Amino acid sequence: MVMSMANGLANGLNGVKHSRPLAPGIWAPVPTFFLQGSEELDLATFKRHVLYLAKAGMGILLCGSMGEAHHLEDSERVLLIRTARQALDAAGFSHAPIIAGTGVGSTRKTIELTRQAAEAGADYAIVIASGYYAGALDYPALKAFFLEVAEASPIPIMIYNYPGAAGGIELDSDIIESIAKESSNICGVKLTCGNVGKLVRIATATAVPSFDKLYPRKNKDAPFLVLGGFADFILPSAFARAHGAIAGLGNVAPRSLVRLTQLSFAAVNDPTLLPEAQRLQDIVAAGDRTIALAGIAGTKFLLEKLLGYGGAPRRPMLRLTKEREEALWQHKNVQALIELERALEREAMVKMTPSIAFDTNGADRASREVSAFA
Repeated sequence: MVMSMANGLANGLNGVKHSRPLAPGIWAPVPTFFLQGSEELDLATFKRHVLYLAKAGMGILLCGSMGEAHHLEDSERVLLIRTARQALDAAGFSHAPIIAGTGVGSTRKTIELTRQAAEAGADYAIVIASGYYAGALDYPALKAFFLEVAEASPIPIMIYNYPGAAGGIELDSDIIESIAKESSNICGVKLTCGNVGKLVRIATATAVPSFDKLYPRKNKDAPFLVLGGFADFILPSAFARAHGAIAGLGNVAPRSLVRLTQLSFAAVNDPTLLPEAQRLQDIVAAGDRTIALAGIAGTKFLLEKLLGYGGAPRRPMLRLTKEREEALWQHKNVQALIELERALEREAMVKMTPSIAFDTNGADRASREVSAFA
């Protein structure tokens, strides 16, 4: 096995074999936790949560919107990546890839941060366009941004389309398809715009054998993945040939999302699984909407209630008021989701067997189980 100074496994390009493939599935954008009062990084809690997610079968994404990346120093992002890589390796998850958010203001700084992330142990980078000069970033400027970052990056780049965090910049399906075709180092797109029609159009163009033949990726372990940015359309997106999702809800209900993703992929080839997949999607969609409206503070509050840690966001964001916290906890959609999560936890404890994560071709990979609500 080729060794890397950053993490002991190959995670670069330029002829080096990638040892942590990017596969279809479900990923959790991990929150960043802070010590009360000082707002310094709470690395102990961060490591605990990363391992909780990995053991539940979730993919790991760091320094994204849920991770409050905009409020982090570059050095803090690098430290979080290095800490997560070391924790995963020590716990037997050296095979688990890390996606890291590296999109910042300028092209120059985004490239530099991406290189630092790769050195710290990130296998893939997810990049959002800067919204500060949104009015000046037309189609050619946006396209050049992603192409230049991908060209200079030592690791594959995923496009992050989230207008709400990018000054309203909305990447349409045409520009995303164009970038994917022109750069072989682009490994996918996350659509937090929630536009299912856009997802269908991109998957129609890229999730087909002809795309792989005409536009092969620079790294064979980094195919172009089409991923939703919420958990409320995992099932329909699977039937549109998409590859899963990166969803903040995975922090609160990882087993529910893993099971839903498994069933969604499998139901494409086995219609008898569709009713159960629909039942789970109904519960997840309702819970996703309710919890998303409460923002990062809502997710951290629920983690505190369920797992004993969470804390406040970094200021100027604030905790929810006690009234809003109680309303969120008592909401029927949240309680239904928690009931589902606990049922899956009880099932796992009884069976004590590996969970199965399916890809869109019917392949499967075993992932470790964990006692989530002990």
